[in-house]
Amino acid sequence: MTIKKVLSEIKKGDYEYVDMRFTDPRGKLQHVTVMASEVDEGFLKSGWMFDGSSIAGWKSINESDMKLMPDLNSGYLDPFYSEKTYCLHCNVVEPESGKLYGRDPRSTAVKAEEYLKKTKIGTKAFFGPEAEFFLFDDVKFSNSMNKVSFEVDAMDASWNTDTSYEMGNMGHRPGVKGGYFPVNPTDAGQDIRSEMLSTMKRMGMKVDKHHHEVASCQHELGLVFDSLKAQGDNLQKYKYVIQNVAHSYGKSATFMPKPIANDNGTGMHTNMSIWDGNSPVFAGKEYAGLSKNALYYIGGILKHAKALNAFTNPSTNSYKRLIPGFEAPVLLAFSAKNRSASIRIPYVESSKATRVEARFPDPTANPYLSFAALLMAGLDGIKNKIDPGEAATKDLYDLPPDELASIPTVCGSLREALNSLENDHEFLLQGDVFNVDQLEGYMDLKWEEVYAVEHTPHPVEYGLYYSL
Repeated sequence: MTIKKVLSEIKKGDYEYVDMRFTDPRGKLQHVTVMASEVDEGFLKSGWMFDGSSIAGWKSINESDMKLMPDLNSGYLDPFYSEKTYCLHCNVVEPESGKLYGRDPRSTAVKAEEYLKKTKIGTKAFFGPEAEFFLFDDVKFSNSMNKVSFEVDAMDASWNTDTSYEMGNMGHRPGVKGGYFPVNPTDAGQDIRSEMLSTMKRMGMKVDKHHHEVASCQHELGLVFDSLKAQGDNLQKYKYVIQNVAHSYGKSATFMPKPIANDNGTGMHTNMSIWDGNSPVFAGKEYAGLSKNALYYIGGILKHAKALNAFTNPSTNSYKRLIPGFEAPVLLAFSAKNRSASIRIPYVESSKATRVEARFPDPTANPYLSFAALLMAGLDGIKNKIDPGEAATKDLYDLPPDELASIPTVCGSLREALNSLENDHEFLLQGDVFNVDQLEGYMDLKWEEVYAVEHTPHPVEYGLYYSL
């Protein structure tokens, strides 16, 4: 898209407003809305000034001026605003130099794509995230000096089989860990998921499926693969649509990895591949139809997995999902088809579909940072020919203790992930994709979260220790 085409699109669509959207370090989509009459050639060339000091983890108040530069190829109609609004995703740039701001996540994705080309390994990286989510009817929580609590509820939740409702209790509900693929009325989410998927399609997104997931109240929609930066945009739109459609139904959607105890958590299995022009770099004649570069890519991810956790699993809640017994991929091994390994090579009918799937990420991840970090780890594996070792062929969930002890695991806490990133981040700095200032700012934000959780008494602790 050119500036003239974007202006023509806005005029032809009779848009009243233009929404400038960007993503903060934690991964939250932010925006400012501008009258369409103010958007002209100069606006799209020069960008929009804003206060960067008001975004957590960015600039101090004495150097707060920043600029939003719209990506002309990212435009779409917002389906939820009452006034017709054209949306553009933006990179954040330094106003004086015009350079990409080092702490802007979307700019990191741009630099990761540029770095891939410079390595000559490939020309484009594709990502296919599978982000799960929960839908609840009622959500309450409290965090104060003398009260820490939460309560969620949903009519179709497994714990409501004996709840009295005015209209009666129909009894059709998935059981604990029993929600995968039932039809209605057991699956009560068919219509809301269909509306979510149809809304995404109308926004120009490439989507393909939806279904109920394993846990009670848990769901998933399908995003078709796309390039790194574009898929980062798509995942931000994915979350936005899901939360807003849910809201219109009187429901609440959350991407928390573990919002309820004793049932499966929410992951974001991330499929990856690299292409060089029209050739799939990962296709070959090695294990499971992979190329040597694909195996090295896996080796890089396994080597740097604990540091990657700081981006792929960036919440304290992430590590309540990454525990044995709930289908969470905690063991750092790879295998064809075997879903108990943290890296899986899916079965494909065509070499063009050859890909690698990282199963440990979750959707609290900032998509631009998570995808860029995964790519950088994989490229480091290719550059340094990192051997991933032997493939795991056994069910890793059912290994004897002596075999289990020999397999490394993902981090057990956000604290461990941040310490791992502190000790292993050189691979991220290659090609100036990430930078030290950005990593330090990001880790400062995440340490705040660690301290907030670690310094607050937990209700379970009252049950364990109050009467000792």
